[in-house]
Amino acid sequence: MDGPAPEFDWDEGNREKCRAHGLSISDIEHVLERGETLIVPDAKHSLVEARLIAIGRVPSGRYAFVVFTPKKRGGATVLRPISARFMHQKEFKKYEKEIPRAQDR
Repeated sequence: MDGPAPEFDWDEGNREKCRAHGLSISDIEHVLERGETLIVPDAKHSLVEARLIAIGRVPSGRYAFVVFTPKKRGGATVLRPISARFMHQKEFKKYEKEIPRAQDR
């Protein structure tokens, strides 16, 4: 994401759920901090709160799929990761045309 480095909202609940699929906290933060990450709305799961999907590469080069929600804390927006995992081939196929456009920004 462009601009200053985002702050993250981590606790035991989301930390363990995100790490359960093999991504480290630093992998997840890396995806959410990079400008070439593709961010799309998750309208299907945004009934209670706004949810977004971030698709980007971790430092090892693998694509990751991170679901997160922006939260207001004081005057700042923090990012709360909800779920994260490496992308499946089916998901990659769905977004592969969008990923190069995000990287060209």
